[in-house]
Amino acid sequence: MSEAMAAAPSSEALLKRLEWTVIRRLDGLLQGDYRTLWRGAGLDLADLREYQHFDDVRHIDWNVTARLQTPYVRQFTEDRELAAWFLVDLSASADFGSGDMNKRSVAREFTGVLARLLTRHGNRVGAMLYGSAVDTVIPARGGRLHVLNLLQRMAQRPAESAGGATQLRDLLLAGQRMVKRRSTVFVISDFISAPGWEQALAQLATRHEVTAVRLFDPLEMELPDLGLVTMRDAETGEQIVVDTHDSGFRKRFAAAAEKRETHLLEALARAGVDTLELATDDDLMDAILRFADLRKQRSRLANWSGKPQRAGTPTHLTPWSGAPA
Repeated sequence: MSEAMAAAPSSEALLKRLEWTVIRRLDGLLQGDYRTLWRGAGLDLADLREYQHFDDVRHIDWNVTARLQTPYVRQFTEDRELAAWFLVDLSASADFGSGDMNKRSVAREFTGVLARLLTRHGNRVGAMLYGSAVDTVIPARGGRLHVLNLLQRMAQRPAESAGGATQLRDLLLAGQRMVKRRSTVFVISDFISAPGWEQALAQLATRHEVTAVRLFDPLEMELPDLGLVTMRDAETGEQIVVDTHDSGFRKRFAAAAEKRETHLLEALARAGVDTLELATDDDLMDAILRFADLRKQRSRLANWSGKPQRAGTPTHLTPWSGAPA
């Protein structure tokens, strides 16, 4: 058993902790907001009717209102259940973390929280796990035991050894083949990957409501002055020795990070997906609440404009897929 597996808390212990510290609080804070958060997969337009004084103004169809000069609201039929899928990148770079948590642990906790929130409301969740290939598919089901199984499968999956660049495209294409019915899809990755995933993500987003959950560690963005440090690329195993005492090197490192950051932002925006950023030192509940606020604001904008709104606003990426060894 690897160190990462041995250090990971049991699925039951992890889920109990998340239920007490995060899920119960989120359940109360998000009460009534589930349909705003997951509207793309959970509601279908059924009809239009004239606005009445008790209607939610967010459901006004402004295009029809402008044509008829009378306020009209959209009526929806709710799906009896919602299917959510977690496409999780657990390649070698996911095992890096400069503090108490690494990216793999953050991915596991995020998946546990969202999966339990959804299944508590009668929905189904499934997952696809990627290491060097898509080697684990967990069909969409409901219930707490299913969430425990999902967390256990994530914990049991061994850490990848360095051996080549991540092919995130393979995970996204597998998601297109596997997830047939329109669903909510979370792509959980640090997006340290070989090129070519951008088009696959955009194709996935044309059929499903996709959120890119971008994982990162603060040390991947900016190096402190640590003197001579051996850095190892987690994806390829390549090692180099750098002098972090050199302020010029630290500035070049930060500039490269900013450049890659810009490229990632543009790629996610082109794909038309929402983005939730999770750092290894983030408070998970605060991050999810920030995302909920973003979705609510975007929903209001969509209702006022009559057009769907997309948002993708990442703020960090690393120029080096490894970190100080």
